[in-house]
Parts: sequence; C-alpha cells; structure tokens
Amino acid sequence: MTSHVGGFHPHLPDDAGDAGDGKESLSLRARLHHIRADALDGDTAQSGGMRRFAAISGRTVGSERIWMGQTHVAPATASSDHHHGASETAIHVVSGHPEFVFLDDSSGSPQEVRLRTSPGDYVFVPPYVPHREENPSPDEEAVVVIARSTQEAVVVNLPGLYVLDPEKGGDG
Repeated sequence: MTSHVGGFHPHLPDDAGDAGDGKESLSLRARLHHIRADALDGDTAQSGGMRRFAAISGRTVGSERIWMGQTHVAPATASSDHHHGASETAIHVVSGHPEFVFLDDSSGSPQEVRLRTSPGDYVFVPPYVPHREENPSPDEEAVVVIARSTQEAVVVNLPGLYVLDPEKGGDG
C-alpha cells in the first residue's frame, strides 16, 4: 500500500529543502504542491475589514507569475479603499453576497458602481482600479477565492475611492 504523506507523491520528500539523501534538494518548481485548507498563510498584504490568506504564492510554493488565496469579509463590514498595483485580479465568490464598489468615470463624471454578487459569480479587477469589498449581510461572512497575476498579494490602501490618473502611473 502506498502512503501519501502530506498530500505529496510518496517518492518525494515533504520538505523541498531536504532531500534526505545528501543530494541537492528538489526544486519547488519540479513538483506539485498540495495546500490544505487549514494551512493557508495569513501573513499577507491586508486591508481593513478583510482577512486575506495565501495558498499559492512565491513564498509558499515558489510561484513566479500567480498568487491565489482566500479573502474573508466579516458580516456588516467594508474593506478600506484600495487597488492591487499592476496585478490583474480574478475573484470567485464562494459564499455570501459580497458587493464590489468602484467609480466609473466613462461619462466624464465619476459615478459609484456597486456589483452585487452571489455564490458562483466571478469578478475581474483590472490593474490600478481603486475599489472596496463590502459585506452587507448582518450575520453571514463572505468568502471569495482570489487569483492575481503576481506571485504575491499586492494591496495599496487608499484614503478614498477615486478614479486614478493614468498619466501619474496609478498614484492618483
């Protein structure tokens, strides 16, 4: 019978830094990684009102072009206004009914837009777009899965929700 300790292939060491046989350690990029739900890393970029947990990142698995994890928004809570720098962000709603708020300047006068979501929905956030997440439910936590086009969670907290001036490189 084959044992699959730690969710890894039985013939690979669980610790990529120690092959256990005196040979050079196995590269993080030469194996699959299983990140258990109870092993998510909370030591990541944060915004007020939210808790982000990394699953896939440069630090956790050696990824070079993607970050993936979960965000939890407590009931009756809103995040601070923020953007994710040059990172593209894809969001999948797992539970709850979070709302995503941004300003649309396409008419020449900024208008607040509120995207109301449900479990199974997806949201795409382009680079440098200021937004916030809100959970209007008085008693249900909202949980979303996040994927970013950078290997770490980039979060730039802002003093307010406003349309960024692209000529200033996203600094508003």
